[in-house]
Amino acid sequence: MARGMVKVVIAAHEIGKVKEGDILVAPSTAPSYIMGMKKAAAFVTDEGGITSHTSIVAREMKKPCLIGTKIATKVFKDGDYVEVDADKGIVRIIK
Repeated sequence: MARGMVKVVIAAHEIGKVKEGDILVAPSTAPSYIMGMKKAAAFVTDEGGITSHTSIVAREMKKPCLIGTKIATKVFKDGDYVEVDADKGIVRIIK
């Protein structure tokens, strides 16, 4: 479980806006996202499966992630404060 401020990253060149403890929300991730992923407390993506880049990196970094949501980048906005519960598969806006 993790709580933090959402940063929506649509393209790799935006990864610099992710700060320590933020929740990274993206369509998917790639190796070019690693610096932001190190800083993020959790990852939420529209696409992906258990062998996707996001899920593999999350396991390596021991960080919660939700993949394959289909709508995360449409629902969440920069600045939303959310709680990611990877055990239950839920992301909820706190404020």
